[in-house]
Amino acid sequence: MGFKRSFDVVQAHCGEPMHVITGGVPTIPGDTVYEQMKWMRENDDQVRNLVLKEPRGYPPVNCNLIVPAKDPRAAAGYIIMEQNEYCVMSGGNTIAVATVLLETGMIPMKEPVTEFYLEAAAGLIKIKADCHNGKVTQVTFTNVPAFPVYLDAEIDVPTLGKIKVDIAWGGMFYCLIDSRQFPWLKLVPSQGKEIARISALCYQAAREQLPVHHPDYPGIGITGSEIHGPTENPNADWQSVDTVYTGEVDLNRPETWTGALDRCACGTGTCALMSVKYARGELKLNEPFRREGLIGIIFTGHALEEVDIHGYKGIKPTIGGEAWISAYCKYVLDETDPFPNGFTVGDIW
Repeated sequence: MGFKRSFDVVQAHCGEPMHVITGGVPTIPGDTVYEQMKWMRENDDQVRNLVLKEPRGYPPVNCNLIVPAKDPRAAAGYIIMEQNEYCVMSGGNTIAVATVLLETGMIPMKEPVTEFYLEAAAGLIKIKADCHNGKVTQVTFTNVPAFPVYLDAEIDVPTLGKIKVDIAWGGMFYCLIDSRQFPWLKLVPSQGKEIARISALCYQAAREQLPVHHPDYPGIGITGSEIHGPTENPNADWQSVDTVYTGEVDLNRPETWTGALDRCACGTGTCALMSVKYARGELKLNEPFRREGLIGIIFTGHALEEVDIHGYKGIKPTIGGEAWISAYCKYVLDETDPFPNGFTVGDIW
C-alpha cells in the first residue's frame, strides 16, 4: 500500500470544527504568510479540498495549516482555509490554532497566562491565553481593525423584498442582517434551514448590489453573512448566526439558497458587528460585547480604540473564547483513491 499524501491533523472545535494541520505539507514559497496563502490557493488547493470535503470533511469544517512564521516576532504562522475561500483572518480558527499549539507543546505553555504572537495572512495577531493545569481555558486575540462600509443599505432580495443590511469588515467582509426584519424567524437550531435560506438570498443580493474594496486585500469581496438580533440569554448581549457557503449562490436557482451555519460565535463576524454598533453609538470603547452563537457558544469582544482605515472610521477589536481538542488524526490519500480532491454530494452541500 502506498500513499500519495499524508497529513497530521489535530481536530479541535469551539462549536465549529476547526482542524489544524501540524505536519505533512512541504515548505511553501513566500516571504509572508499572506504570500504563502496565495501560493497554496493557486498551486496546492488539494490540501484544502482533501481536509474539508468528503470523505474526510463535511460542510461546517474549517482547517488551518501551521507554517513557520515569516515575521520574527511571531511564534508560528497559520494559513486559514474554509469551504469557499482562503481567509486572511478568522476568529474561531485563531482560538483553535492557539489552543492546539499550546496544548500539544508546539509552543511552551506558561501558567496562568501565555502571551505570544501568531502570523496570519492578515499580519501579526497578538495572543493572550489563560492556562490552568495544562489546559487553555480562554484565548483572547487582538484582531485586525474592523470597520463598516455600508450602514442601513437597502437591497432588493428575491422572495423577501427590500431588506436593510450593513456591510462591514472584521477580517472578512460580512453582510449583516437584522433578524427583526423577519417576524417569523428565531435564531435557533431548529430553524437552521430558514436561517440559511434568508442568509444566502441577502448575501448574494448584497454581493451584486453593494460593491466593496479593501485597499490592503485587492479582490476580496463579501464572502460571509450574519443574521443577528436580541438574545434572551442573560449571559449574552446579542445573538448572531453566520453562514458558510459551500458553492455559488444563484438568485435564479432556489436549490442554491443554502449554506452551512457557523456553530461557534464567529470572531471576525463579531468584530464586524461591533464596528457597526460602535458607528451607531450602541457600543462604547472598552465595553464588553458578549455575542452568543447558534448553539450557545459565547465570544466576548471589546473595542479598544477608534482607528482610521483608509478613510473609514473603525475600531481595534479583541475577541475572547475557548476551544477544545477532540481528536488526533493522520489523514492519508491512497494512491488508488478515485477522489484525489475529495467530493461533494448535493444532499448536504
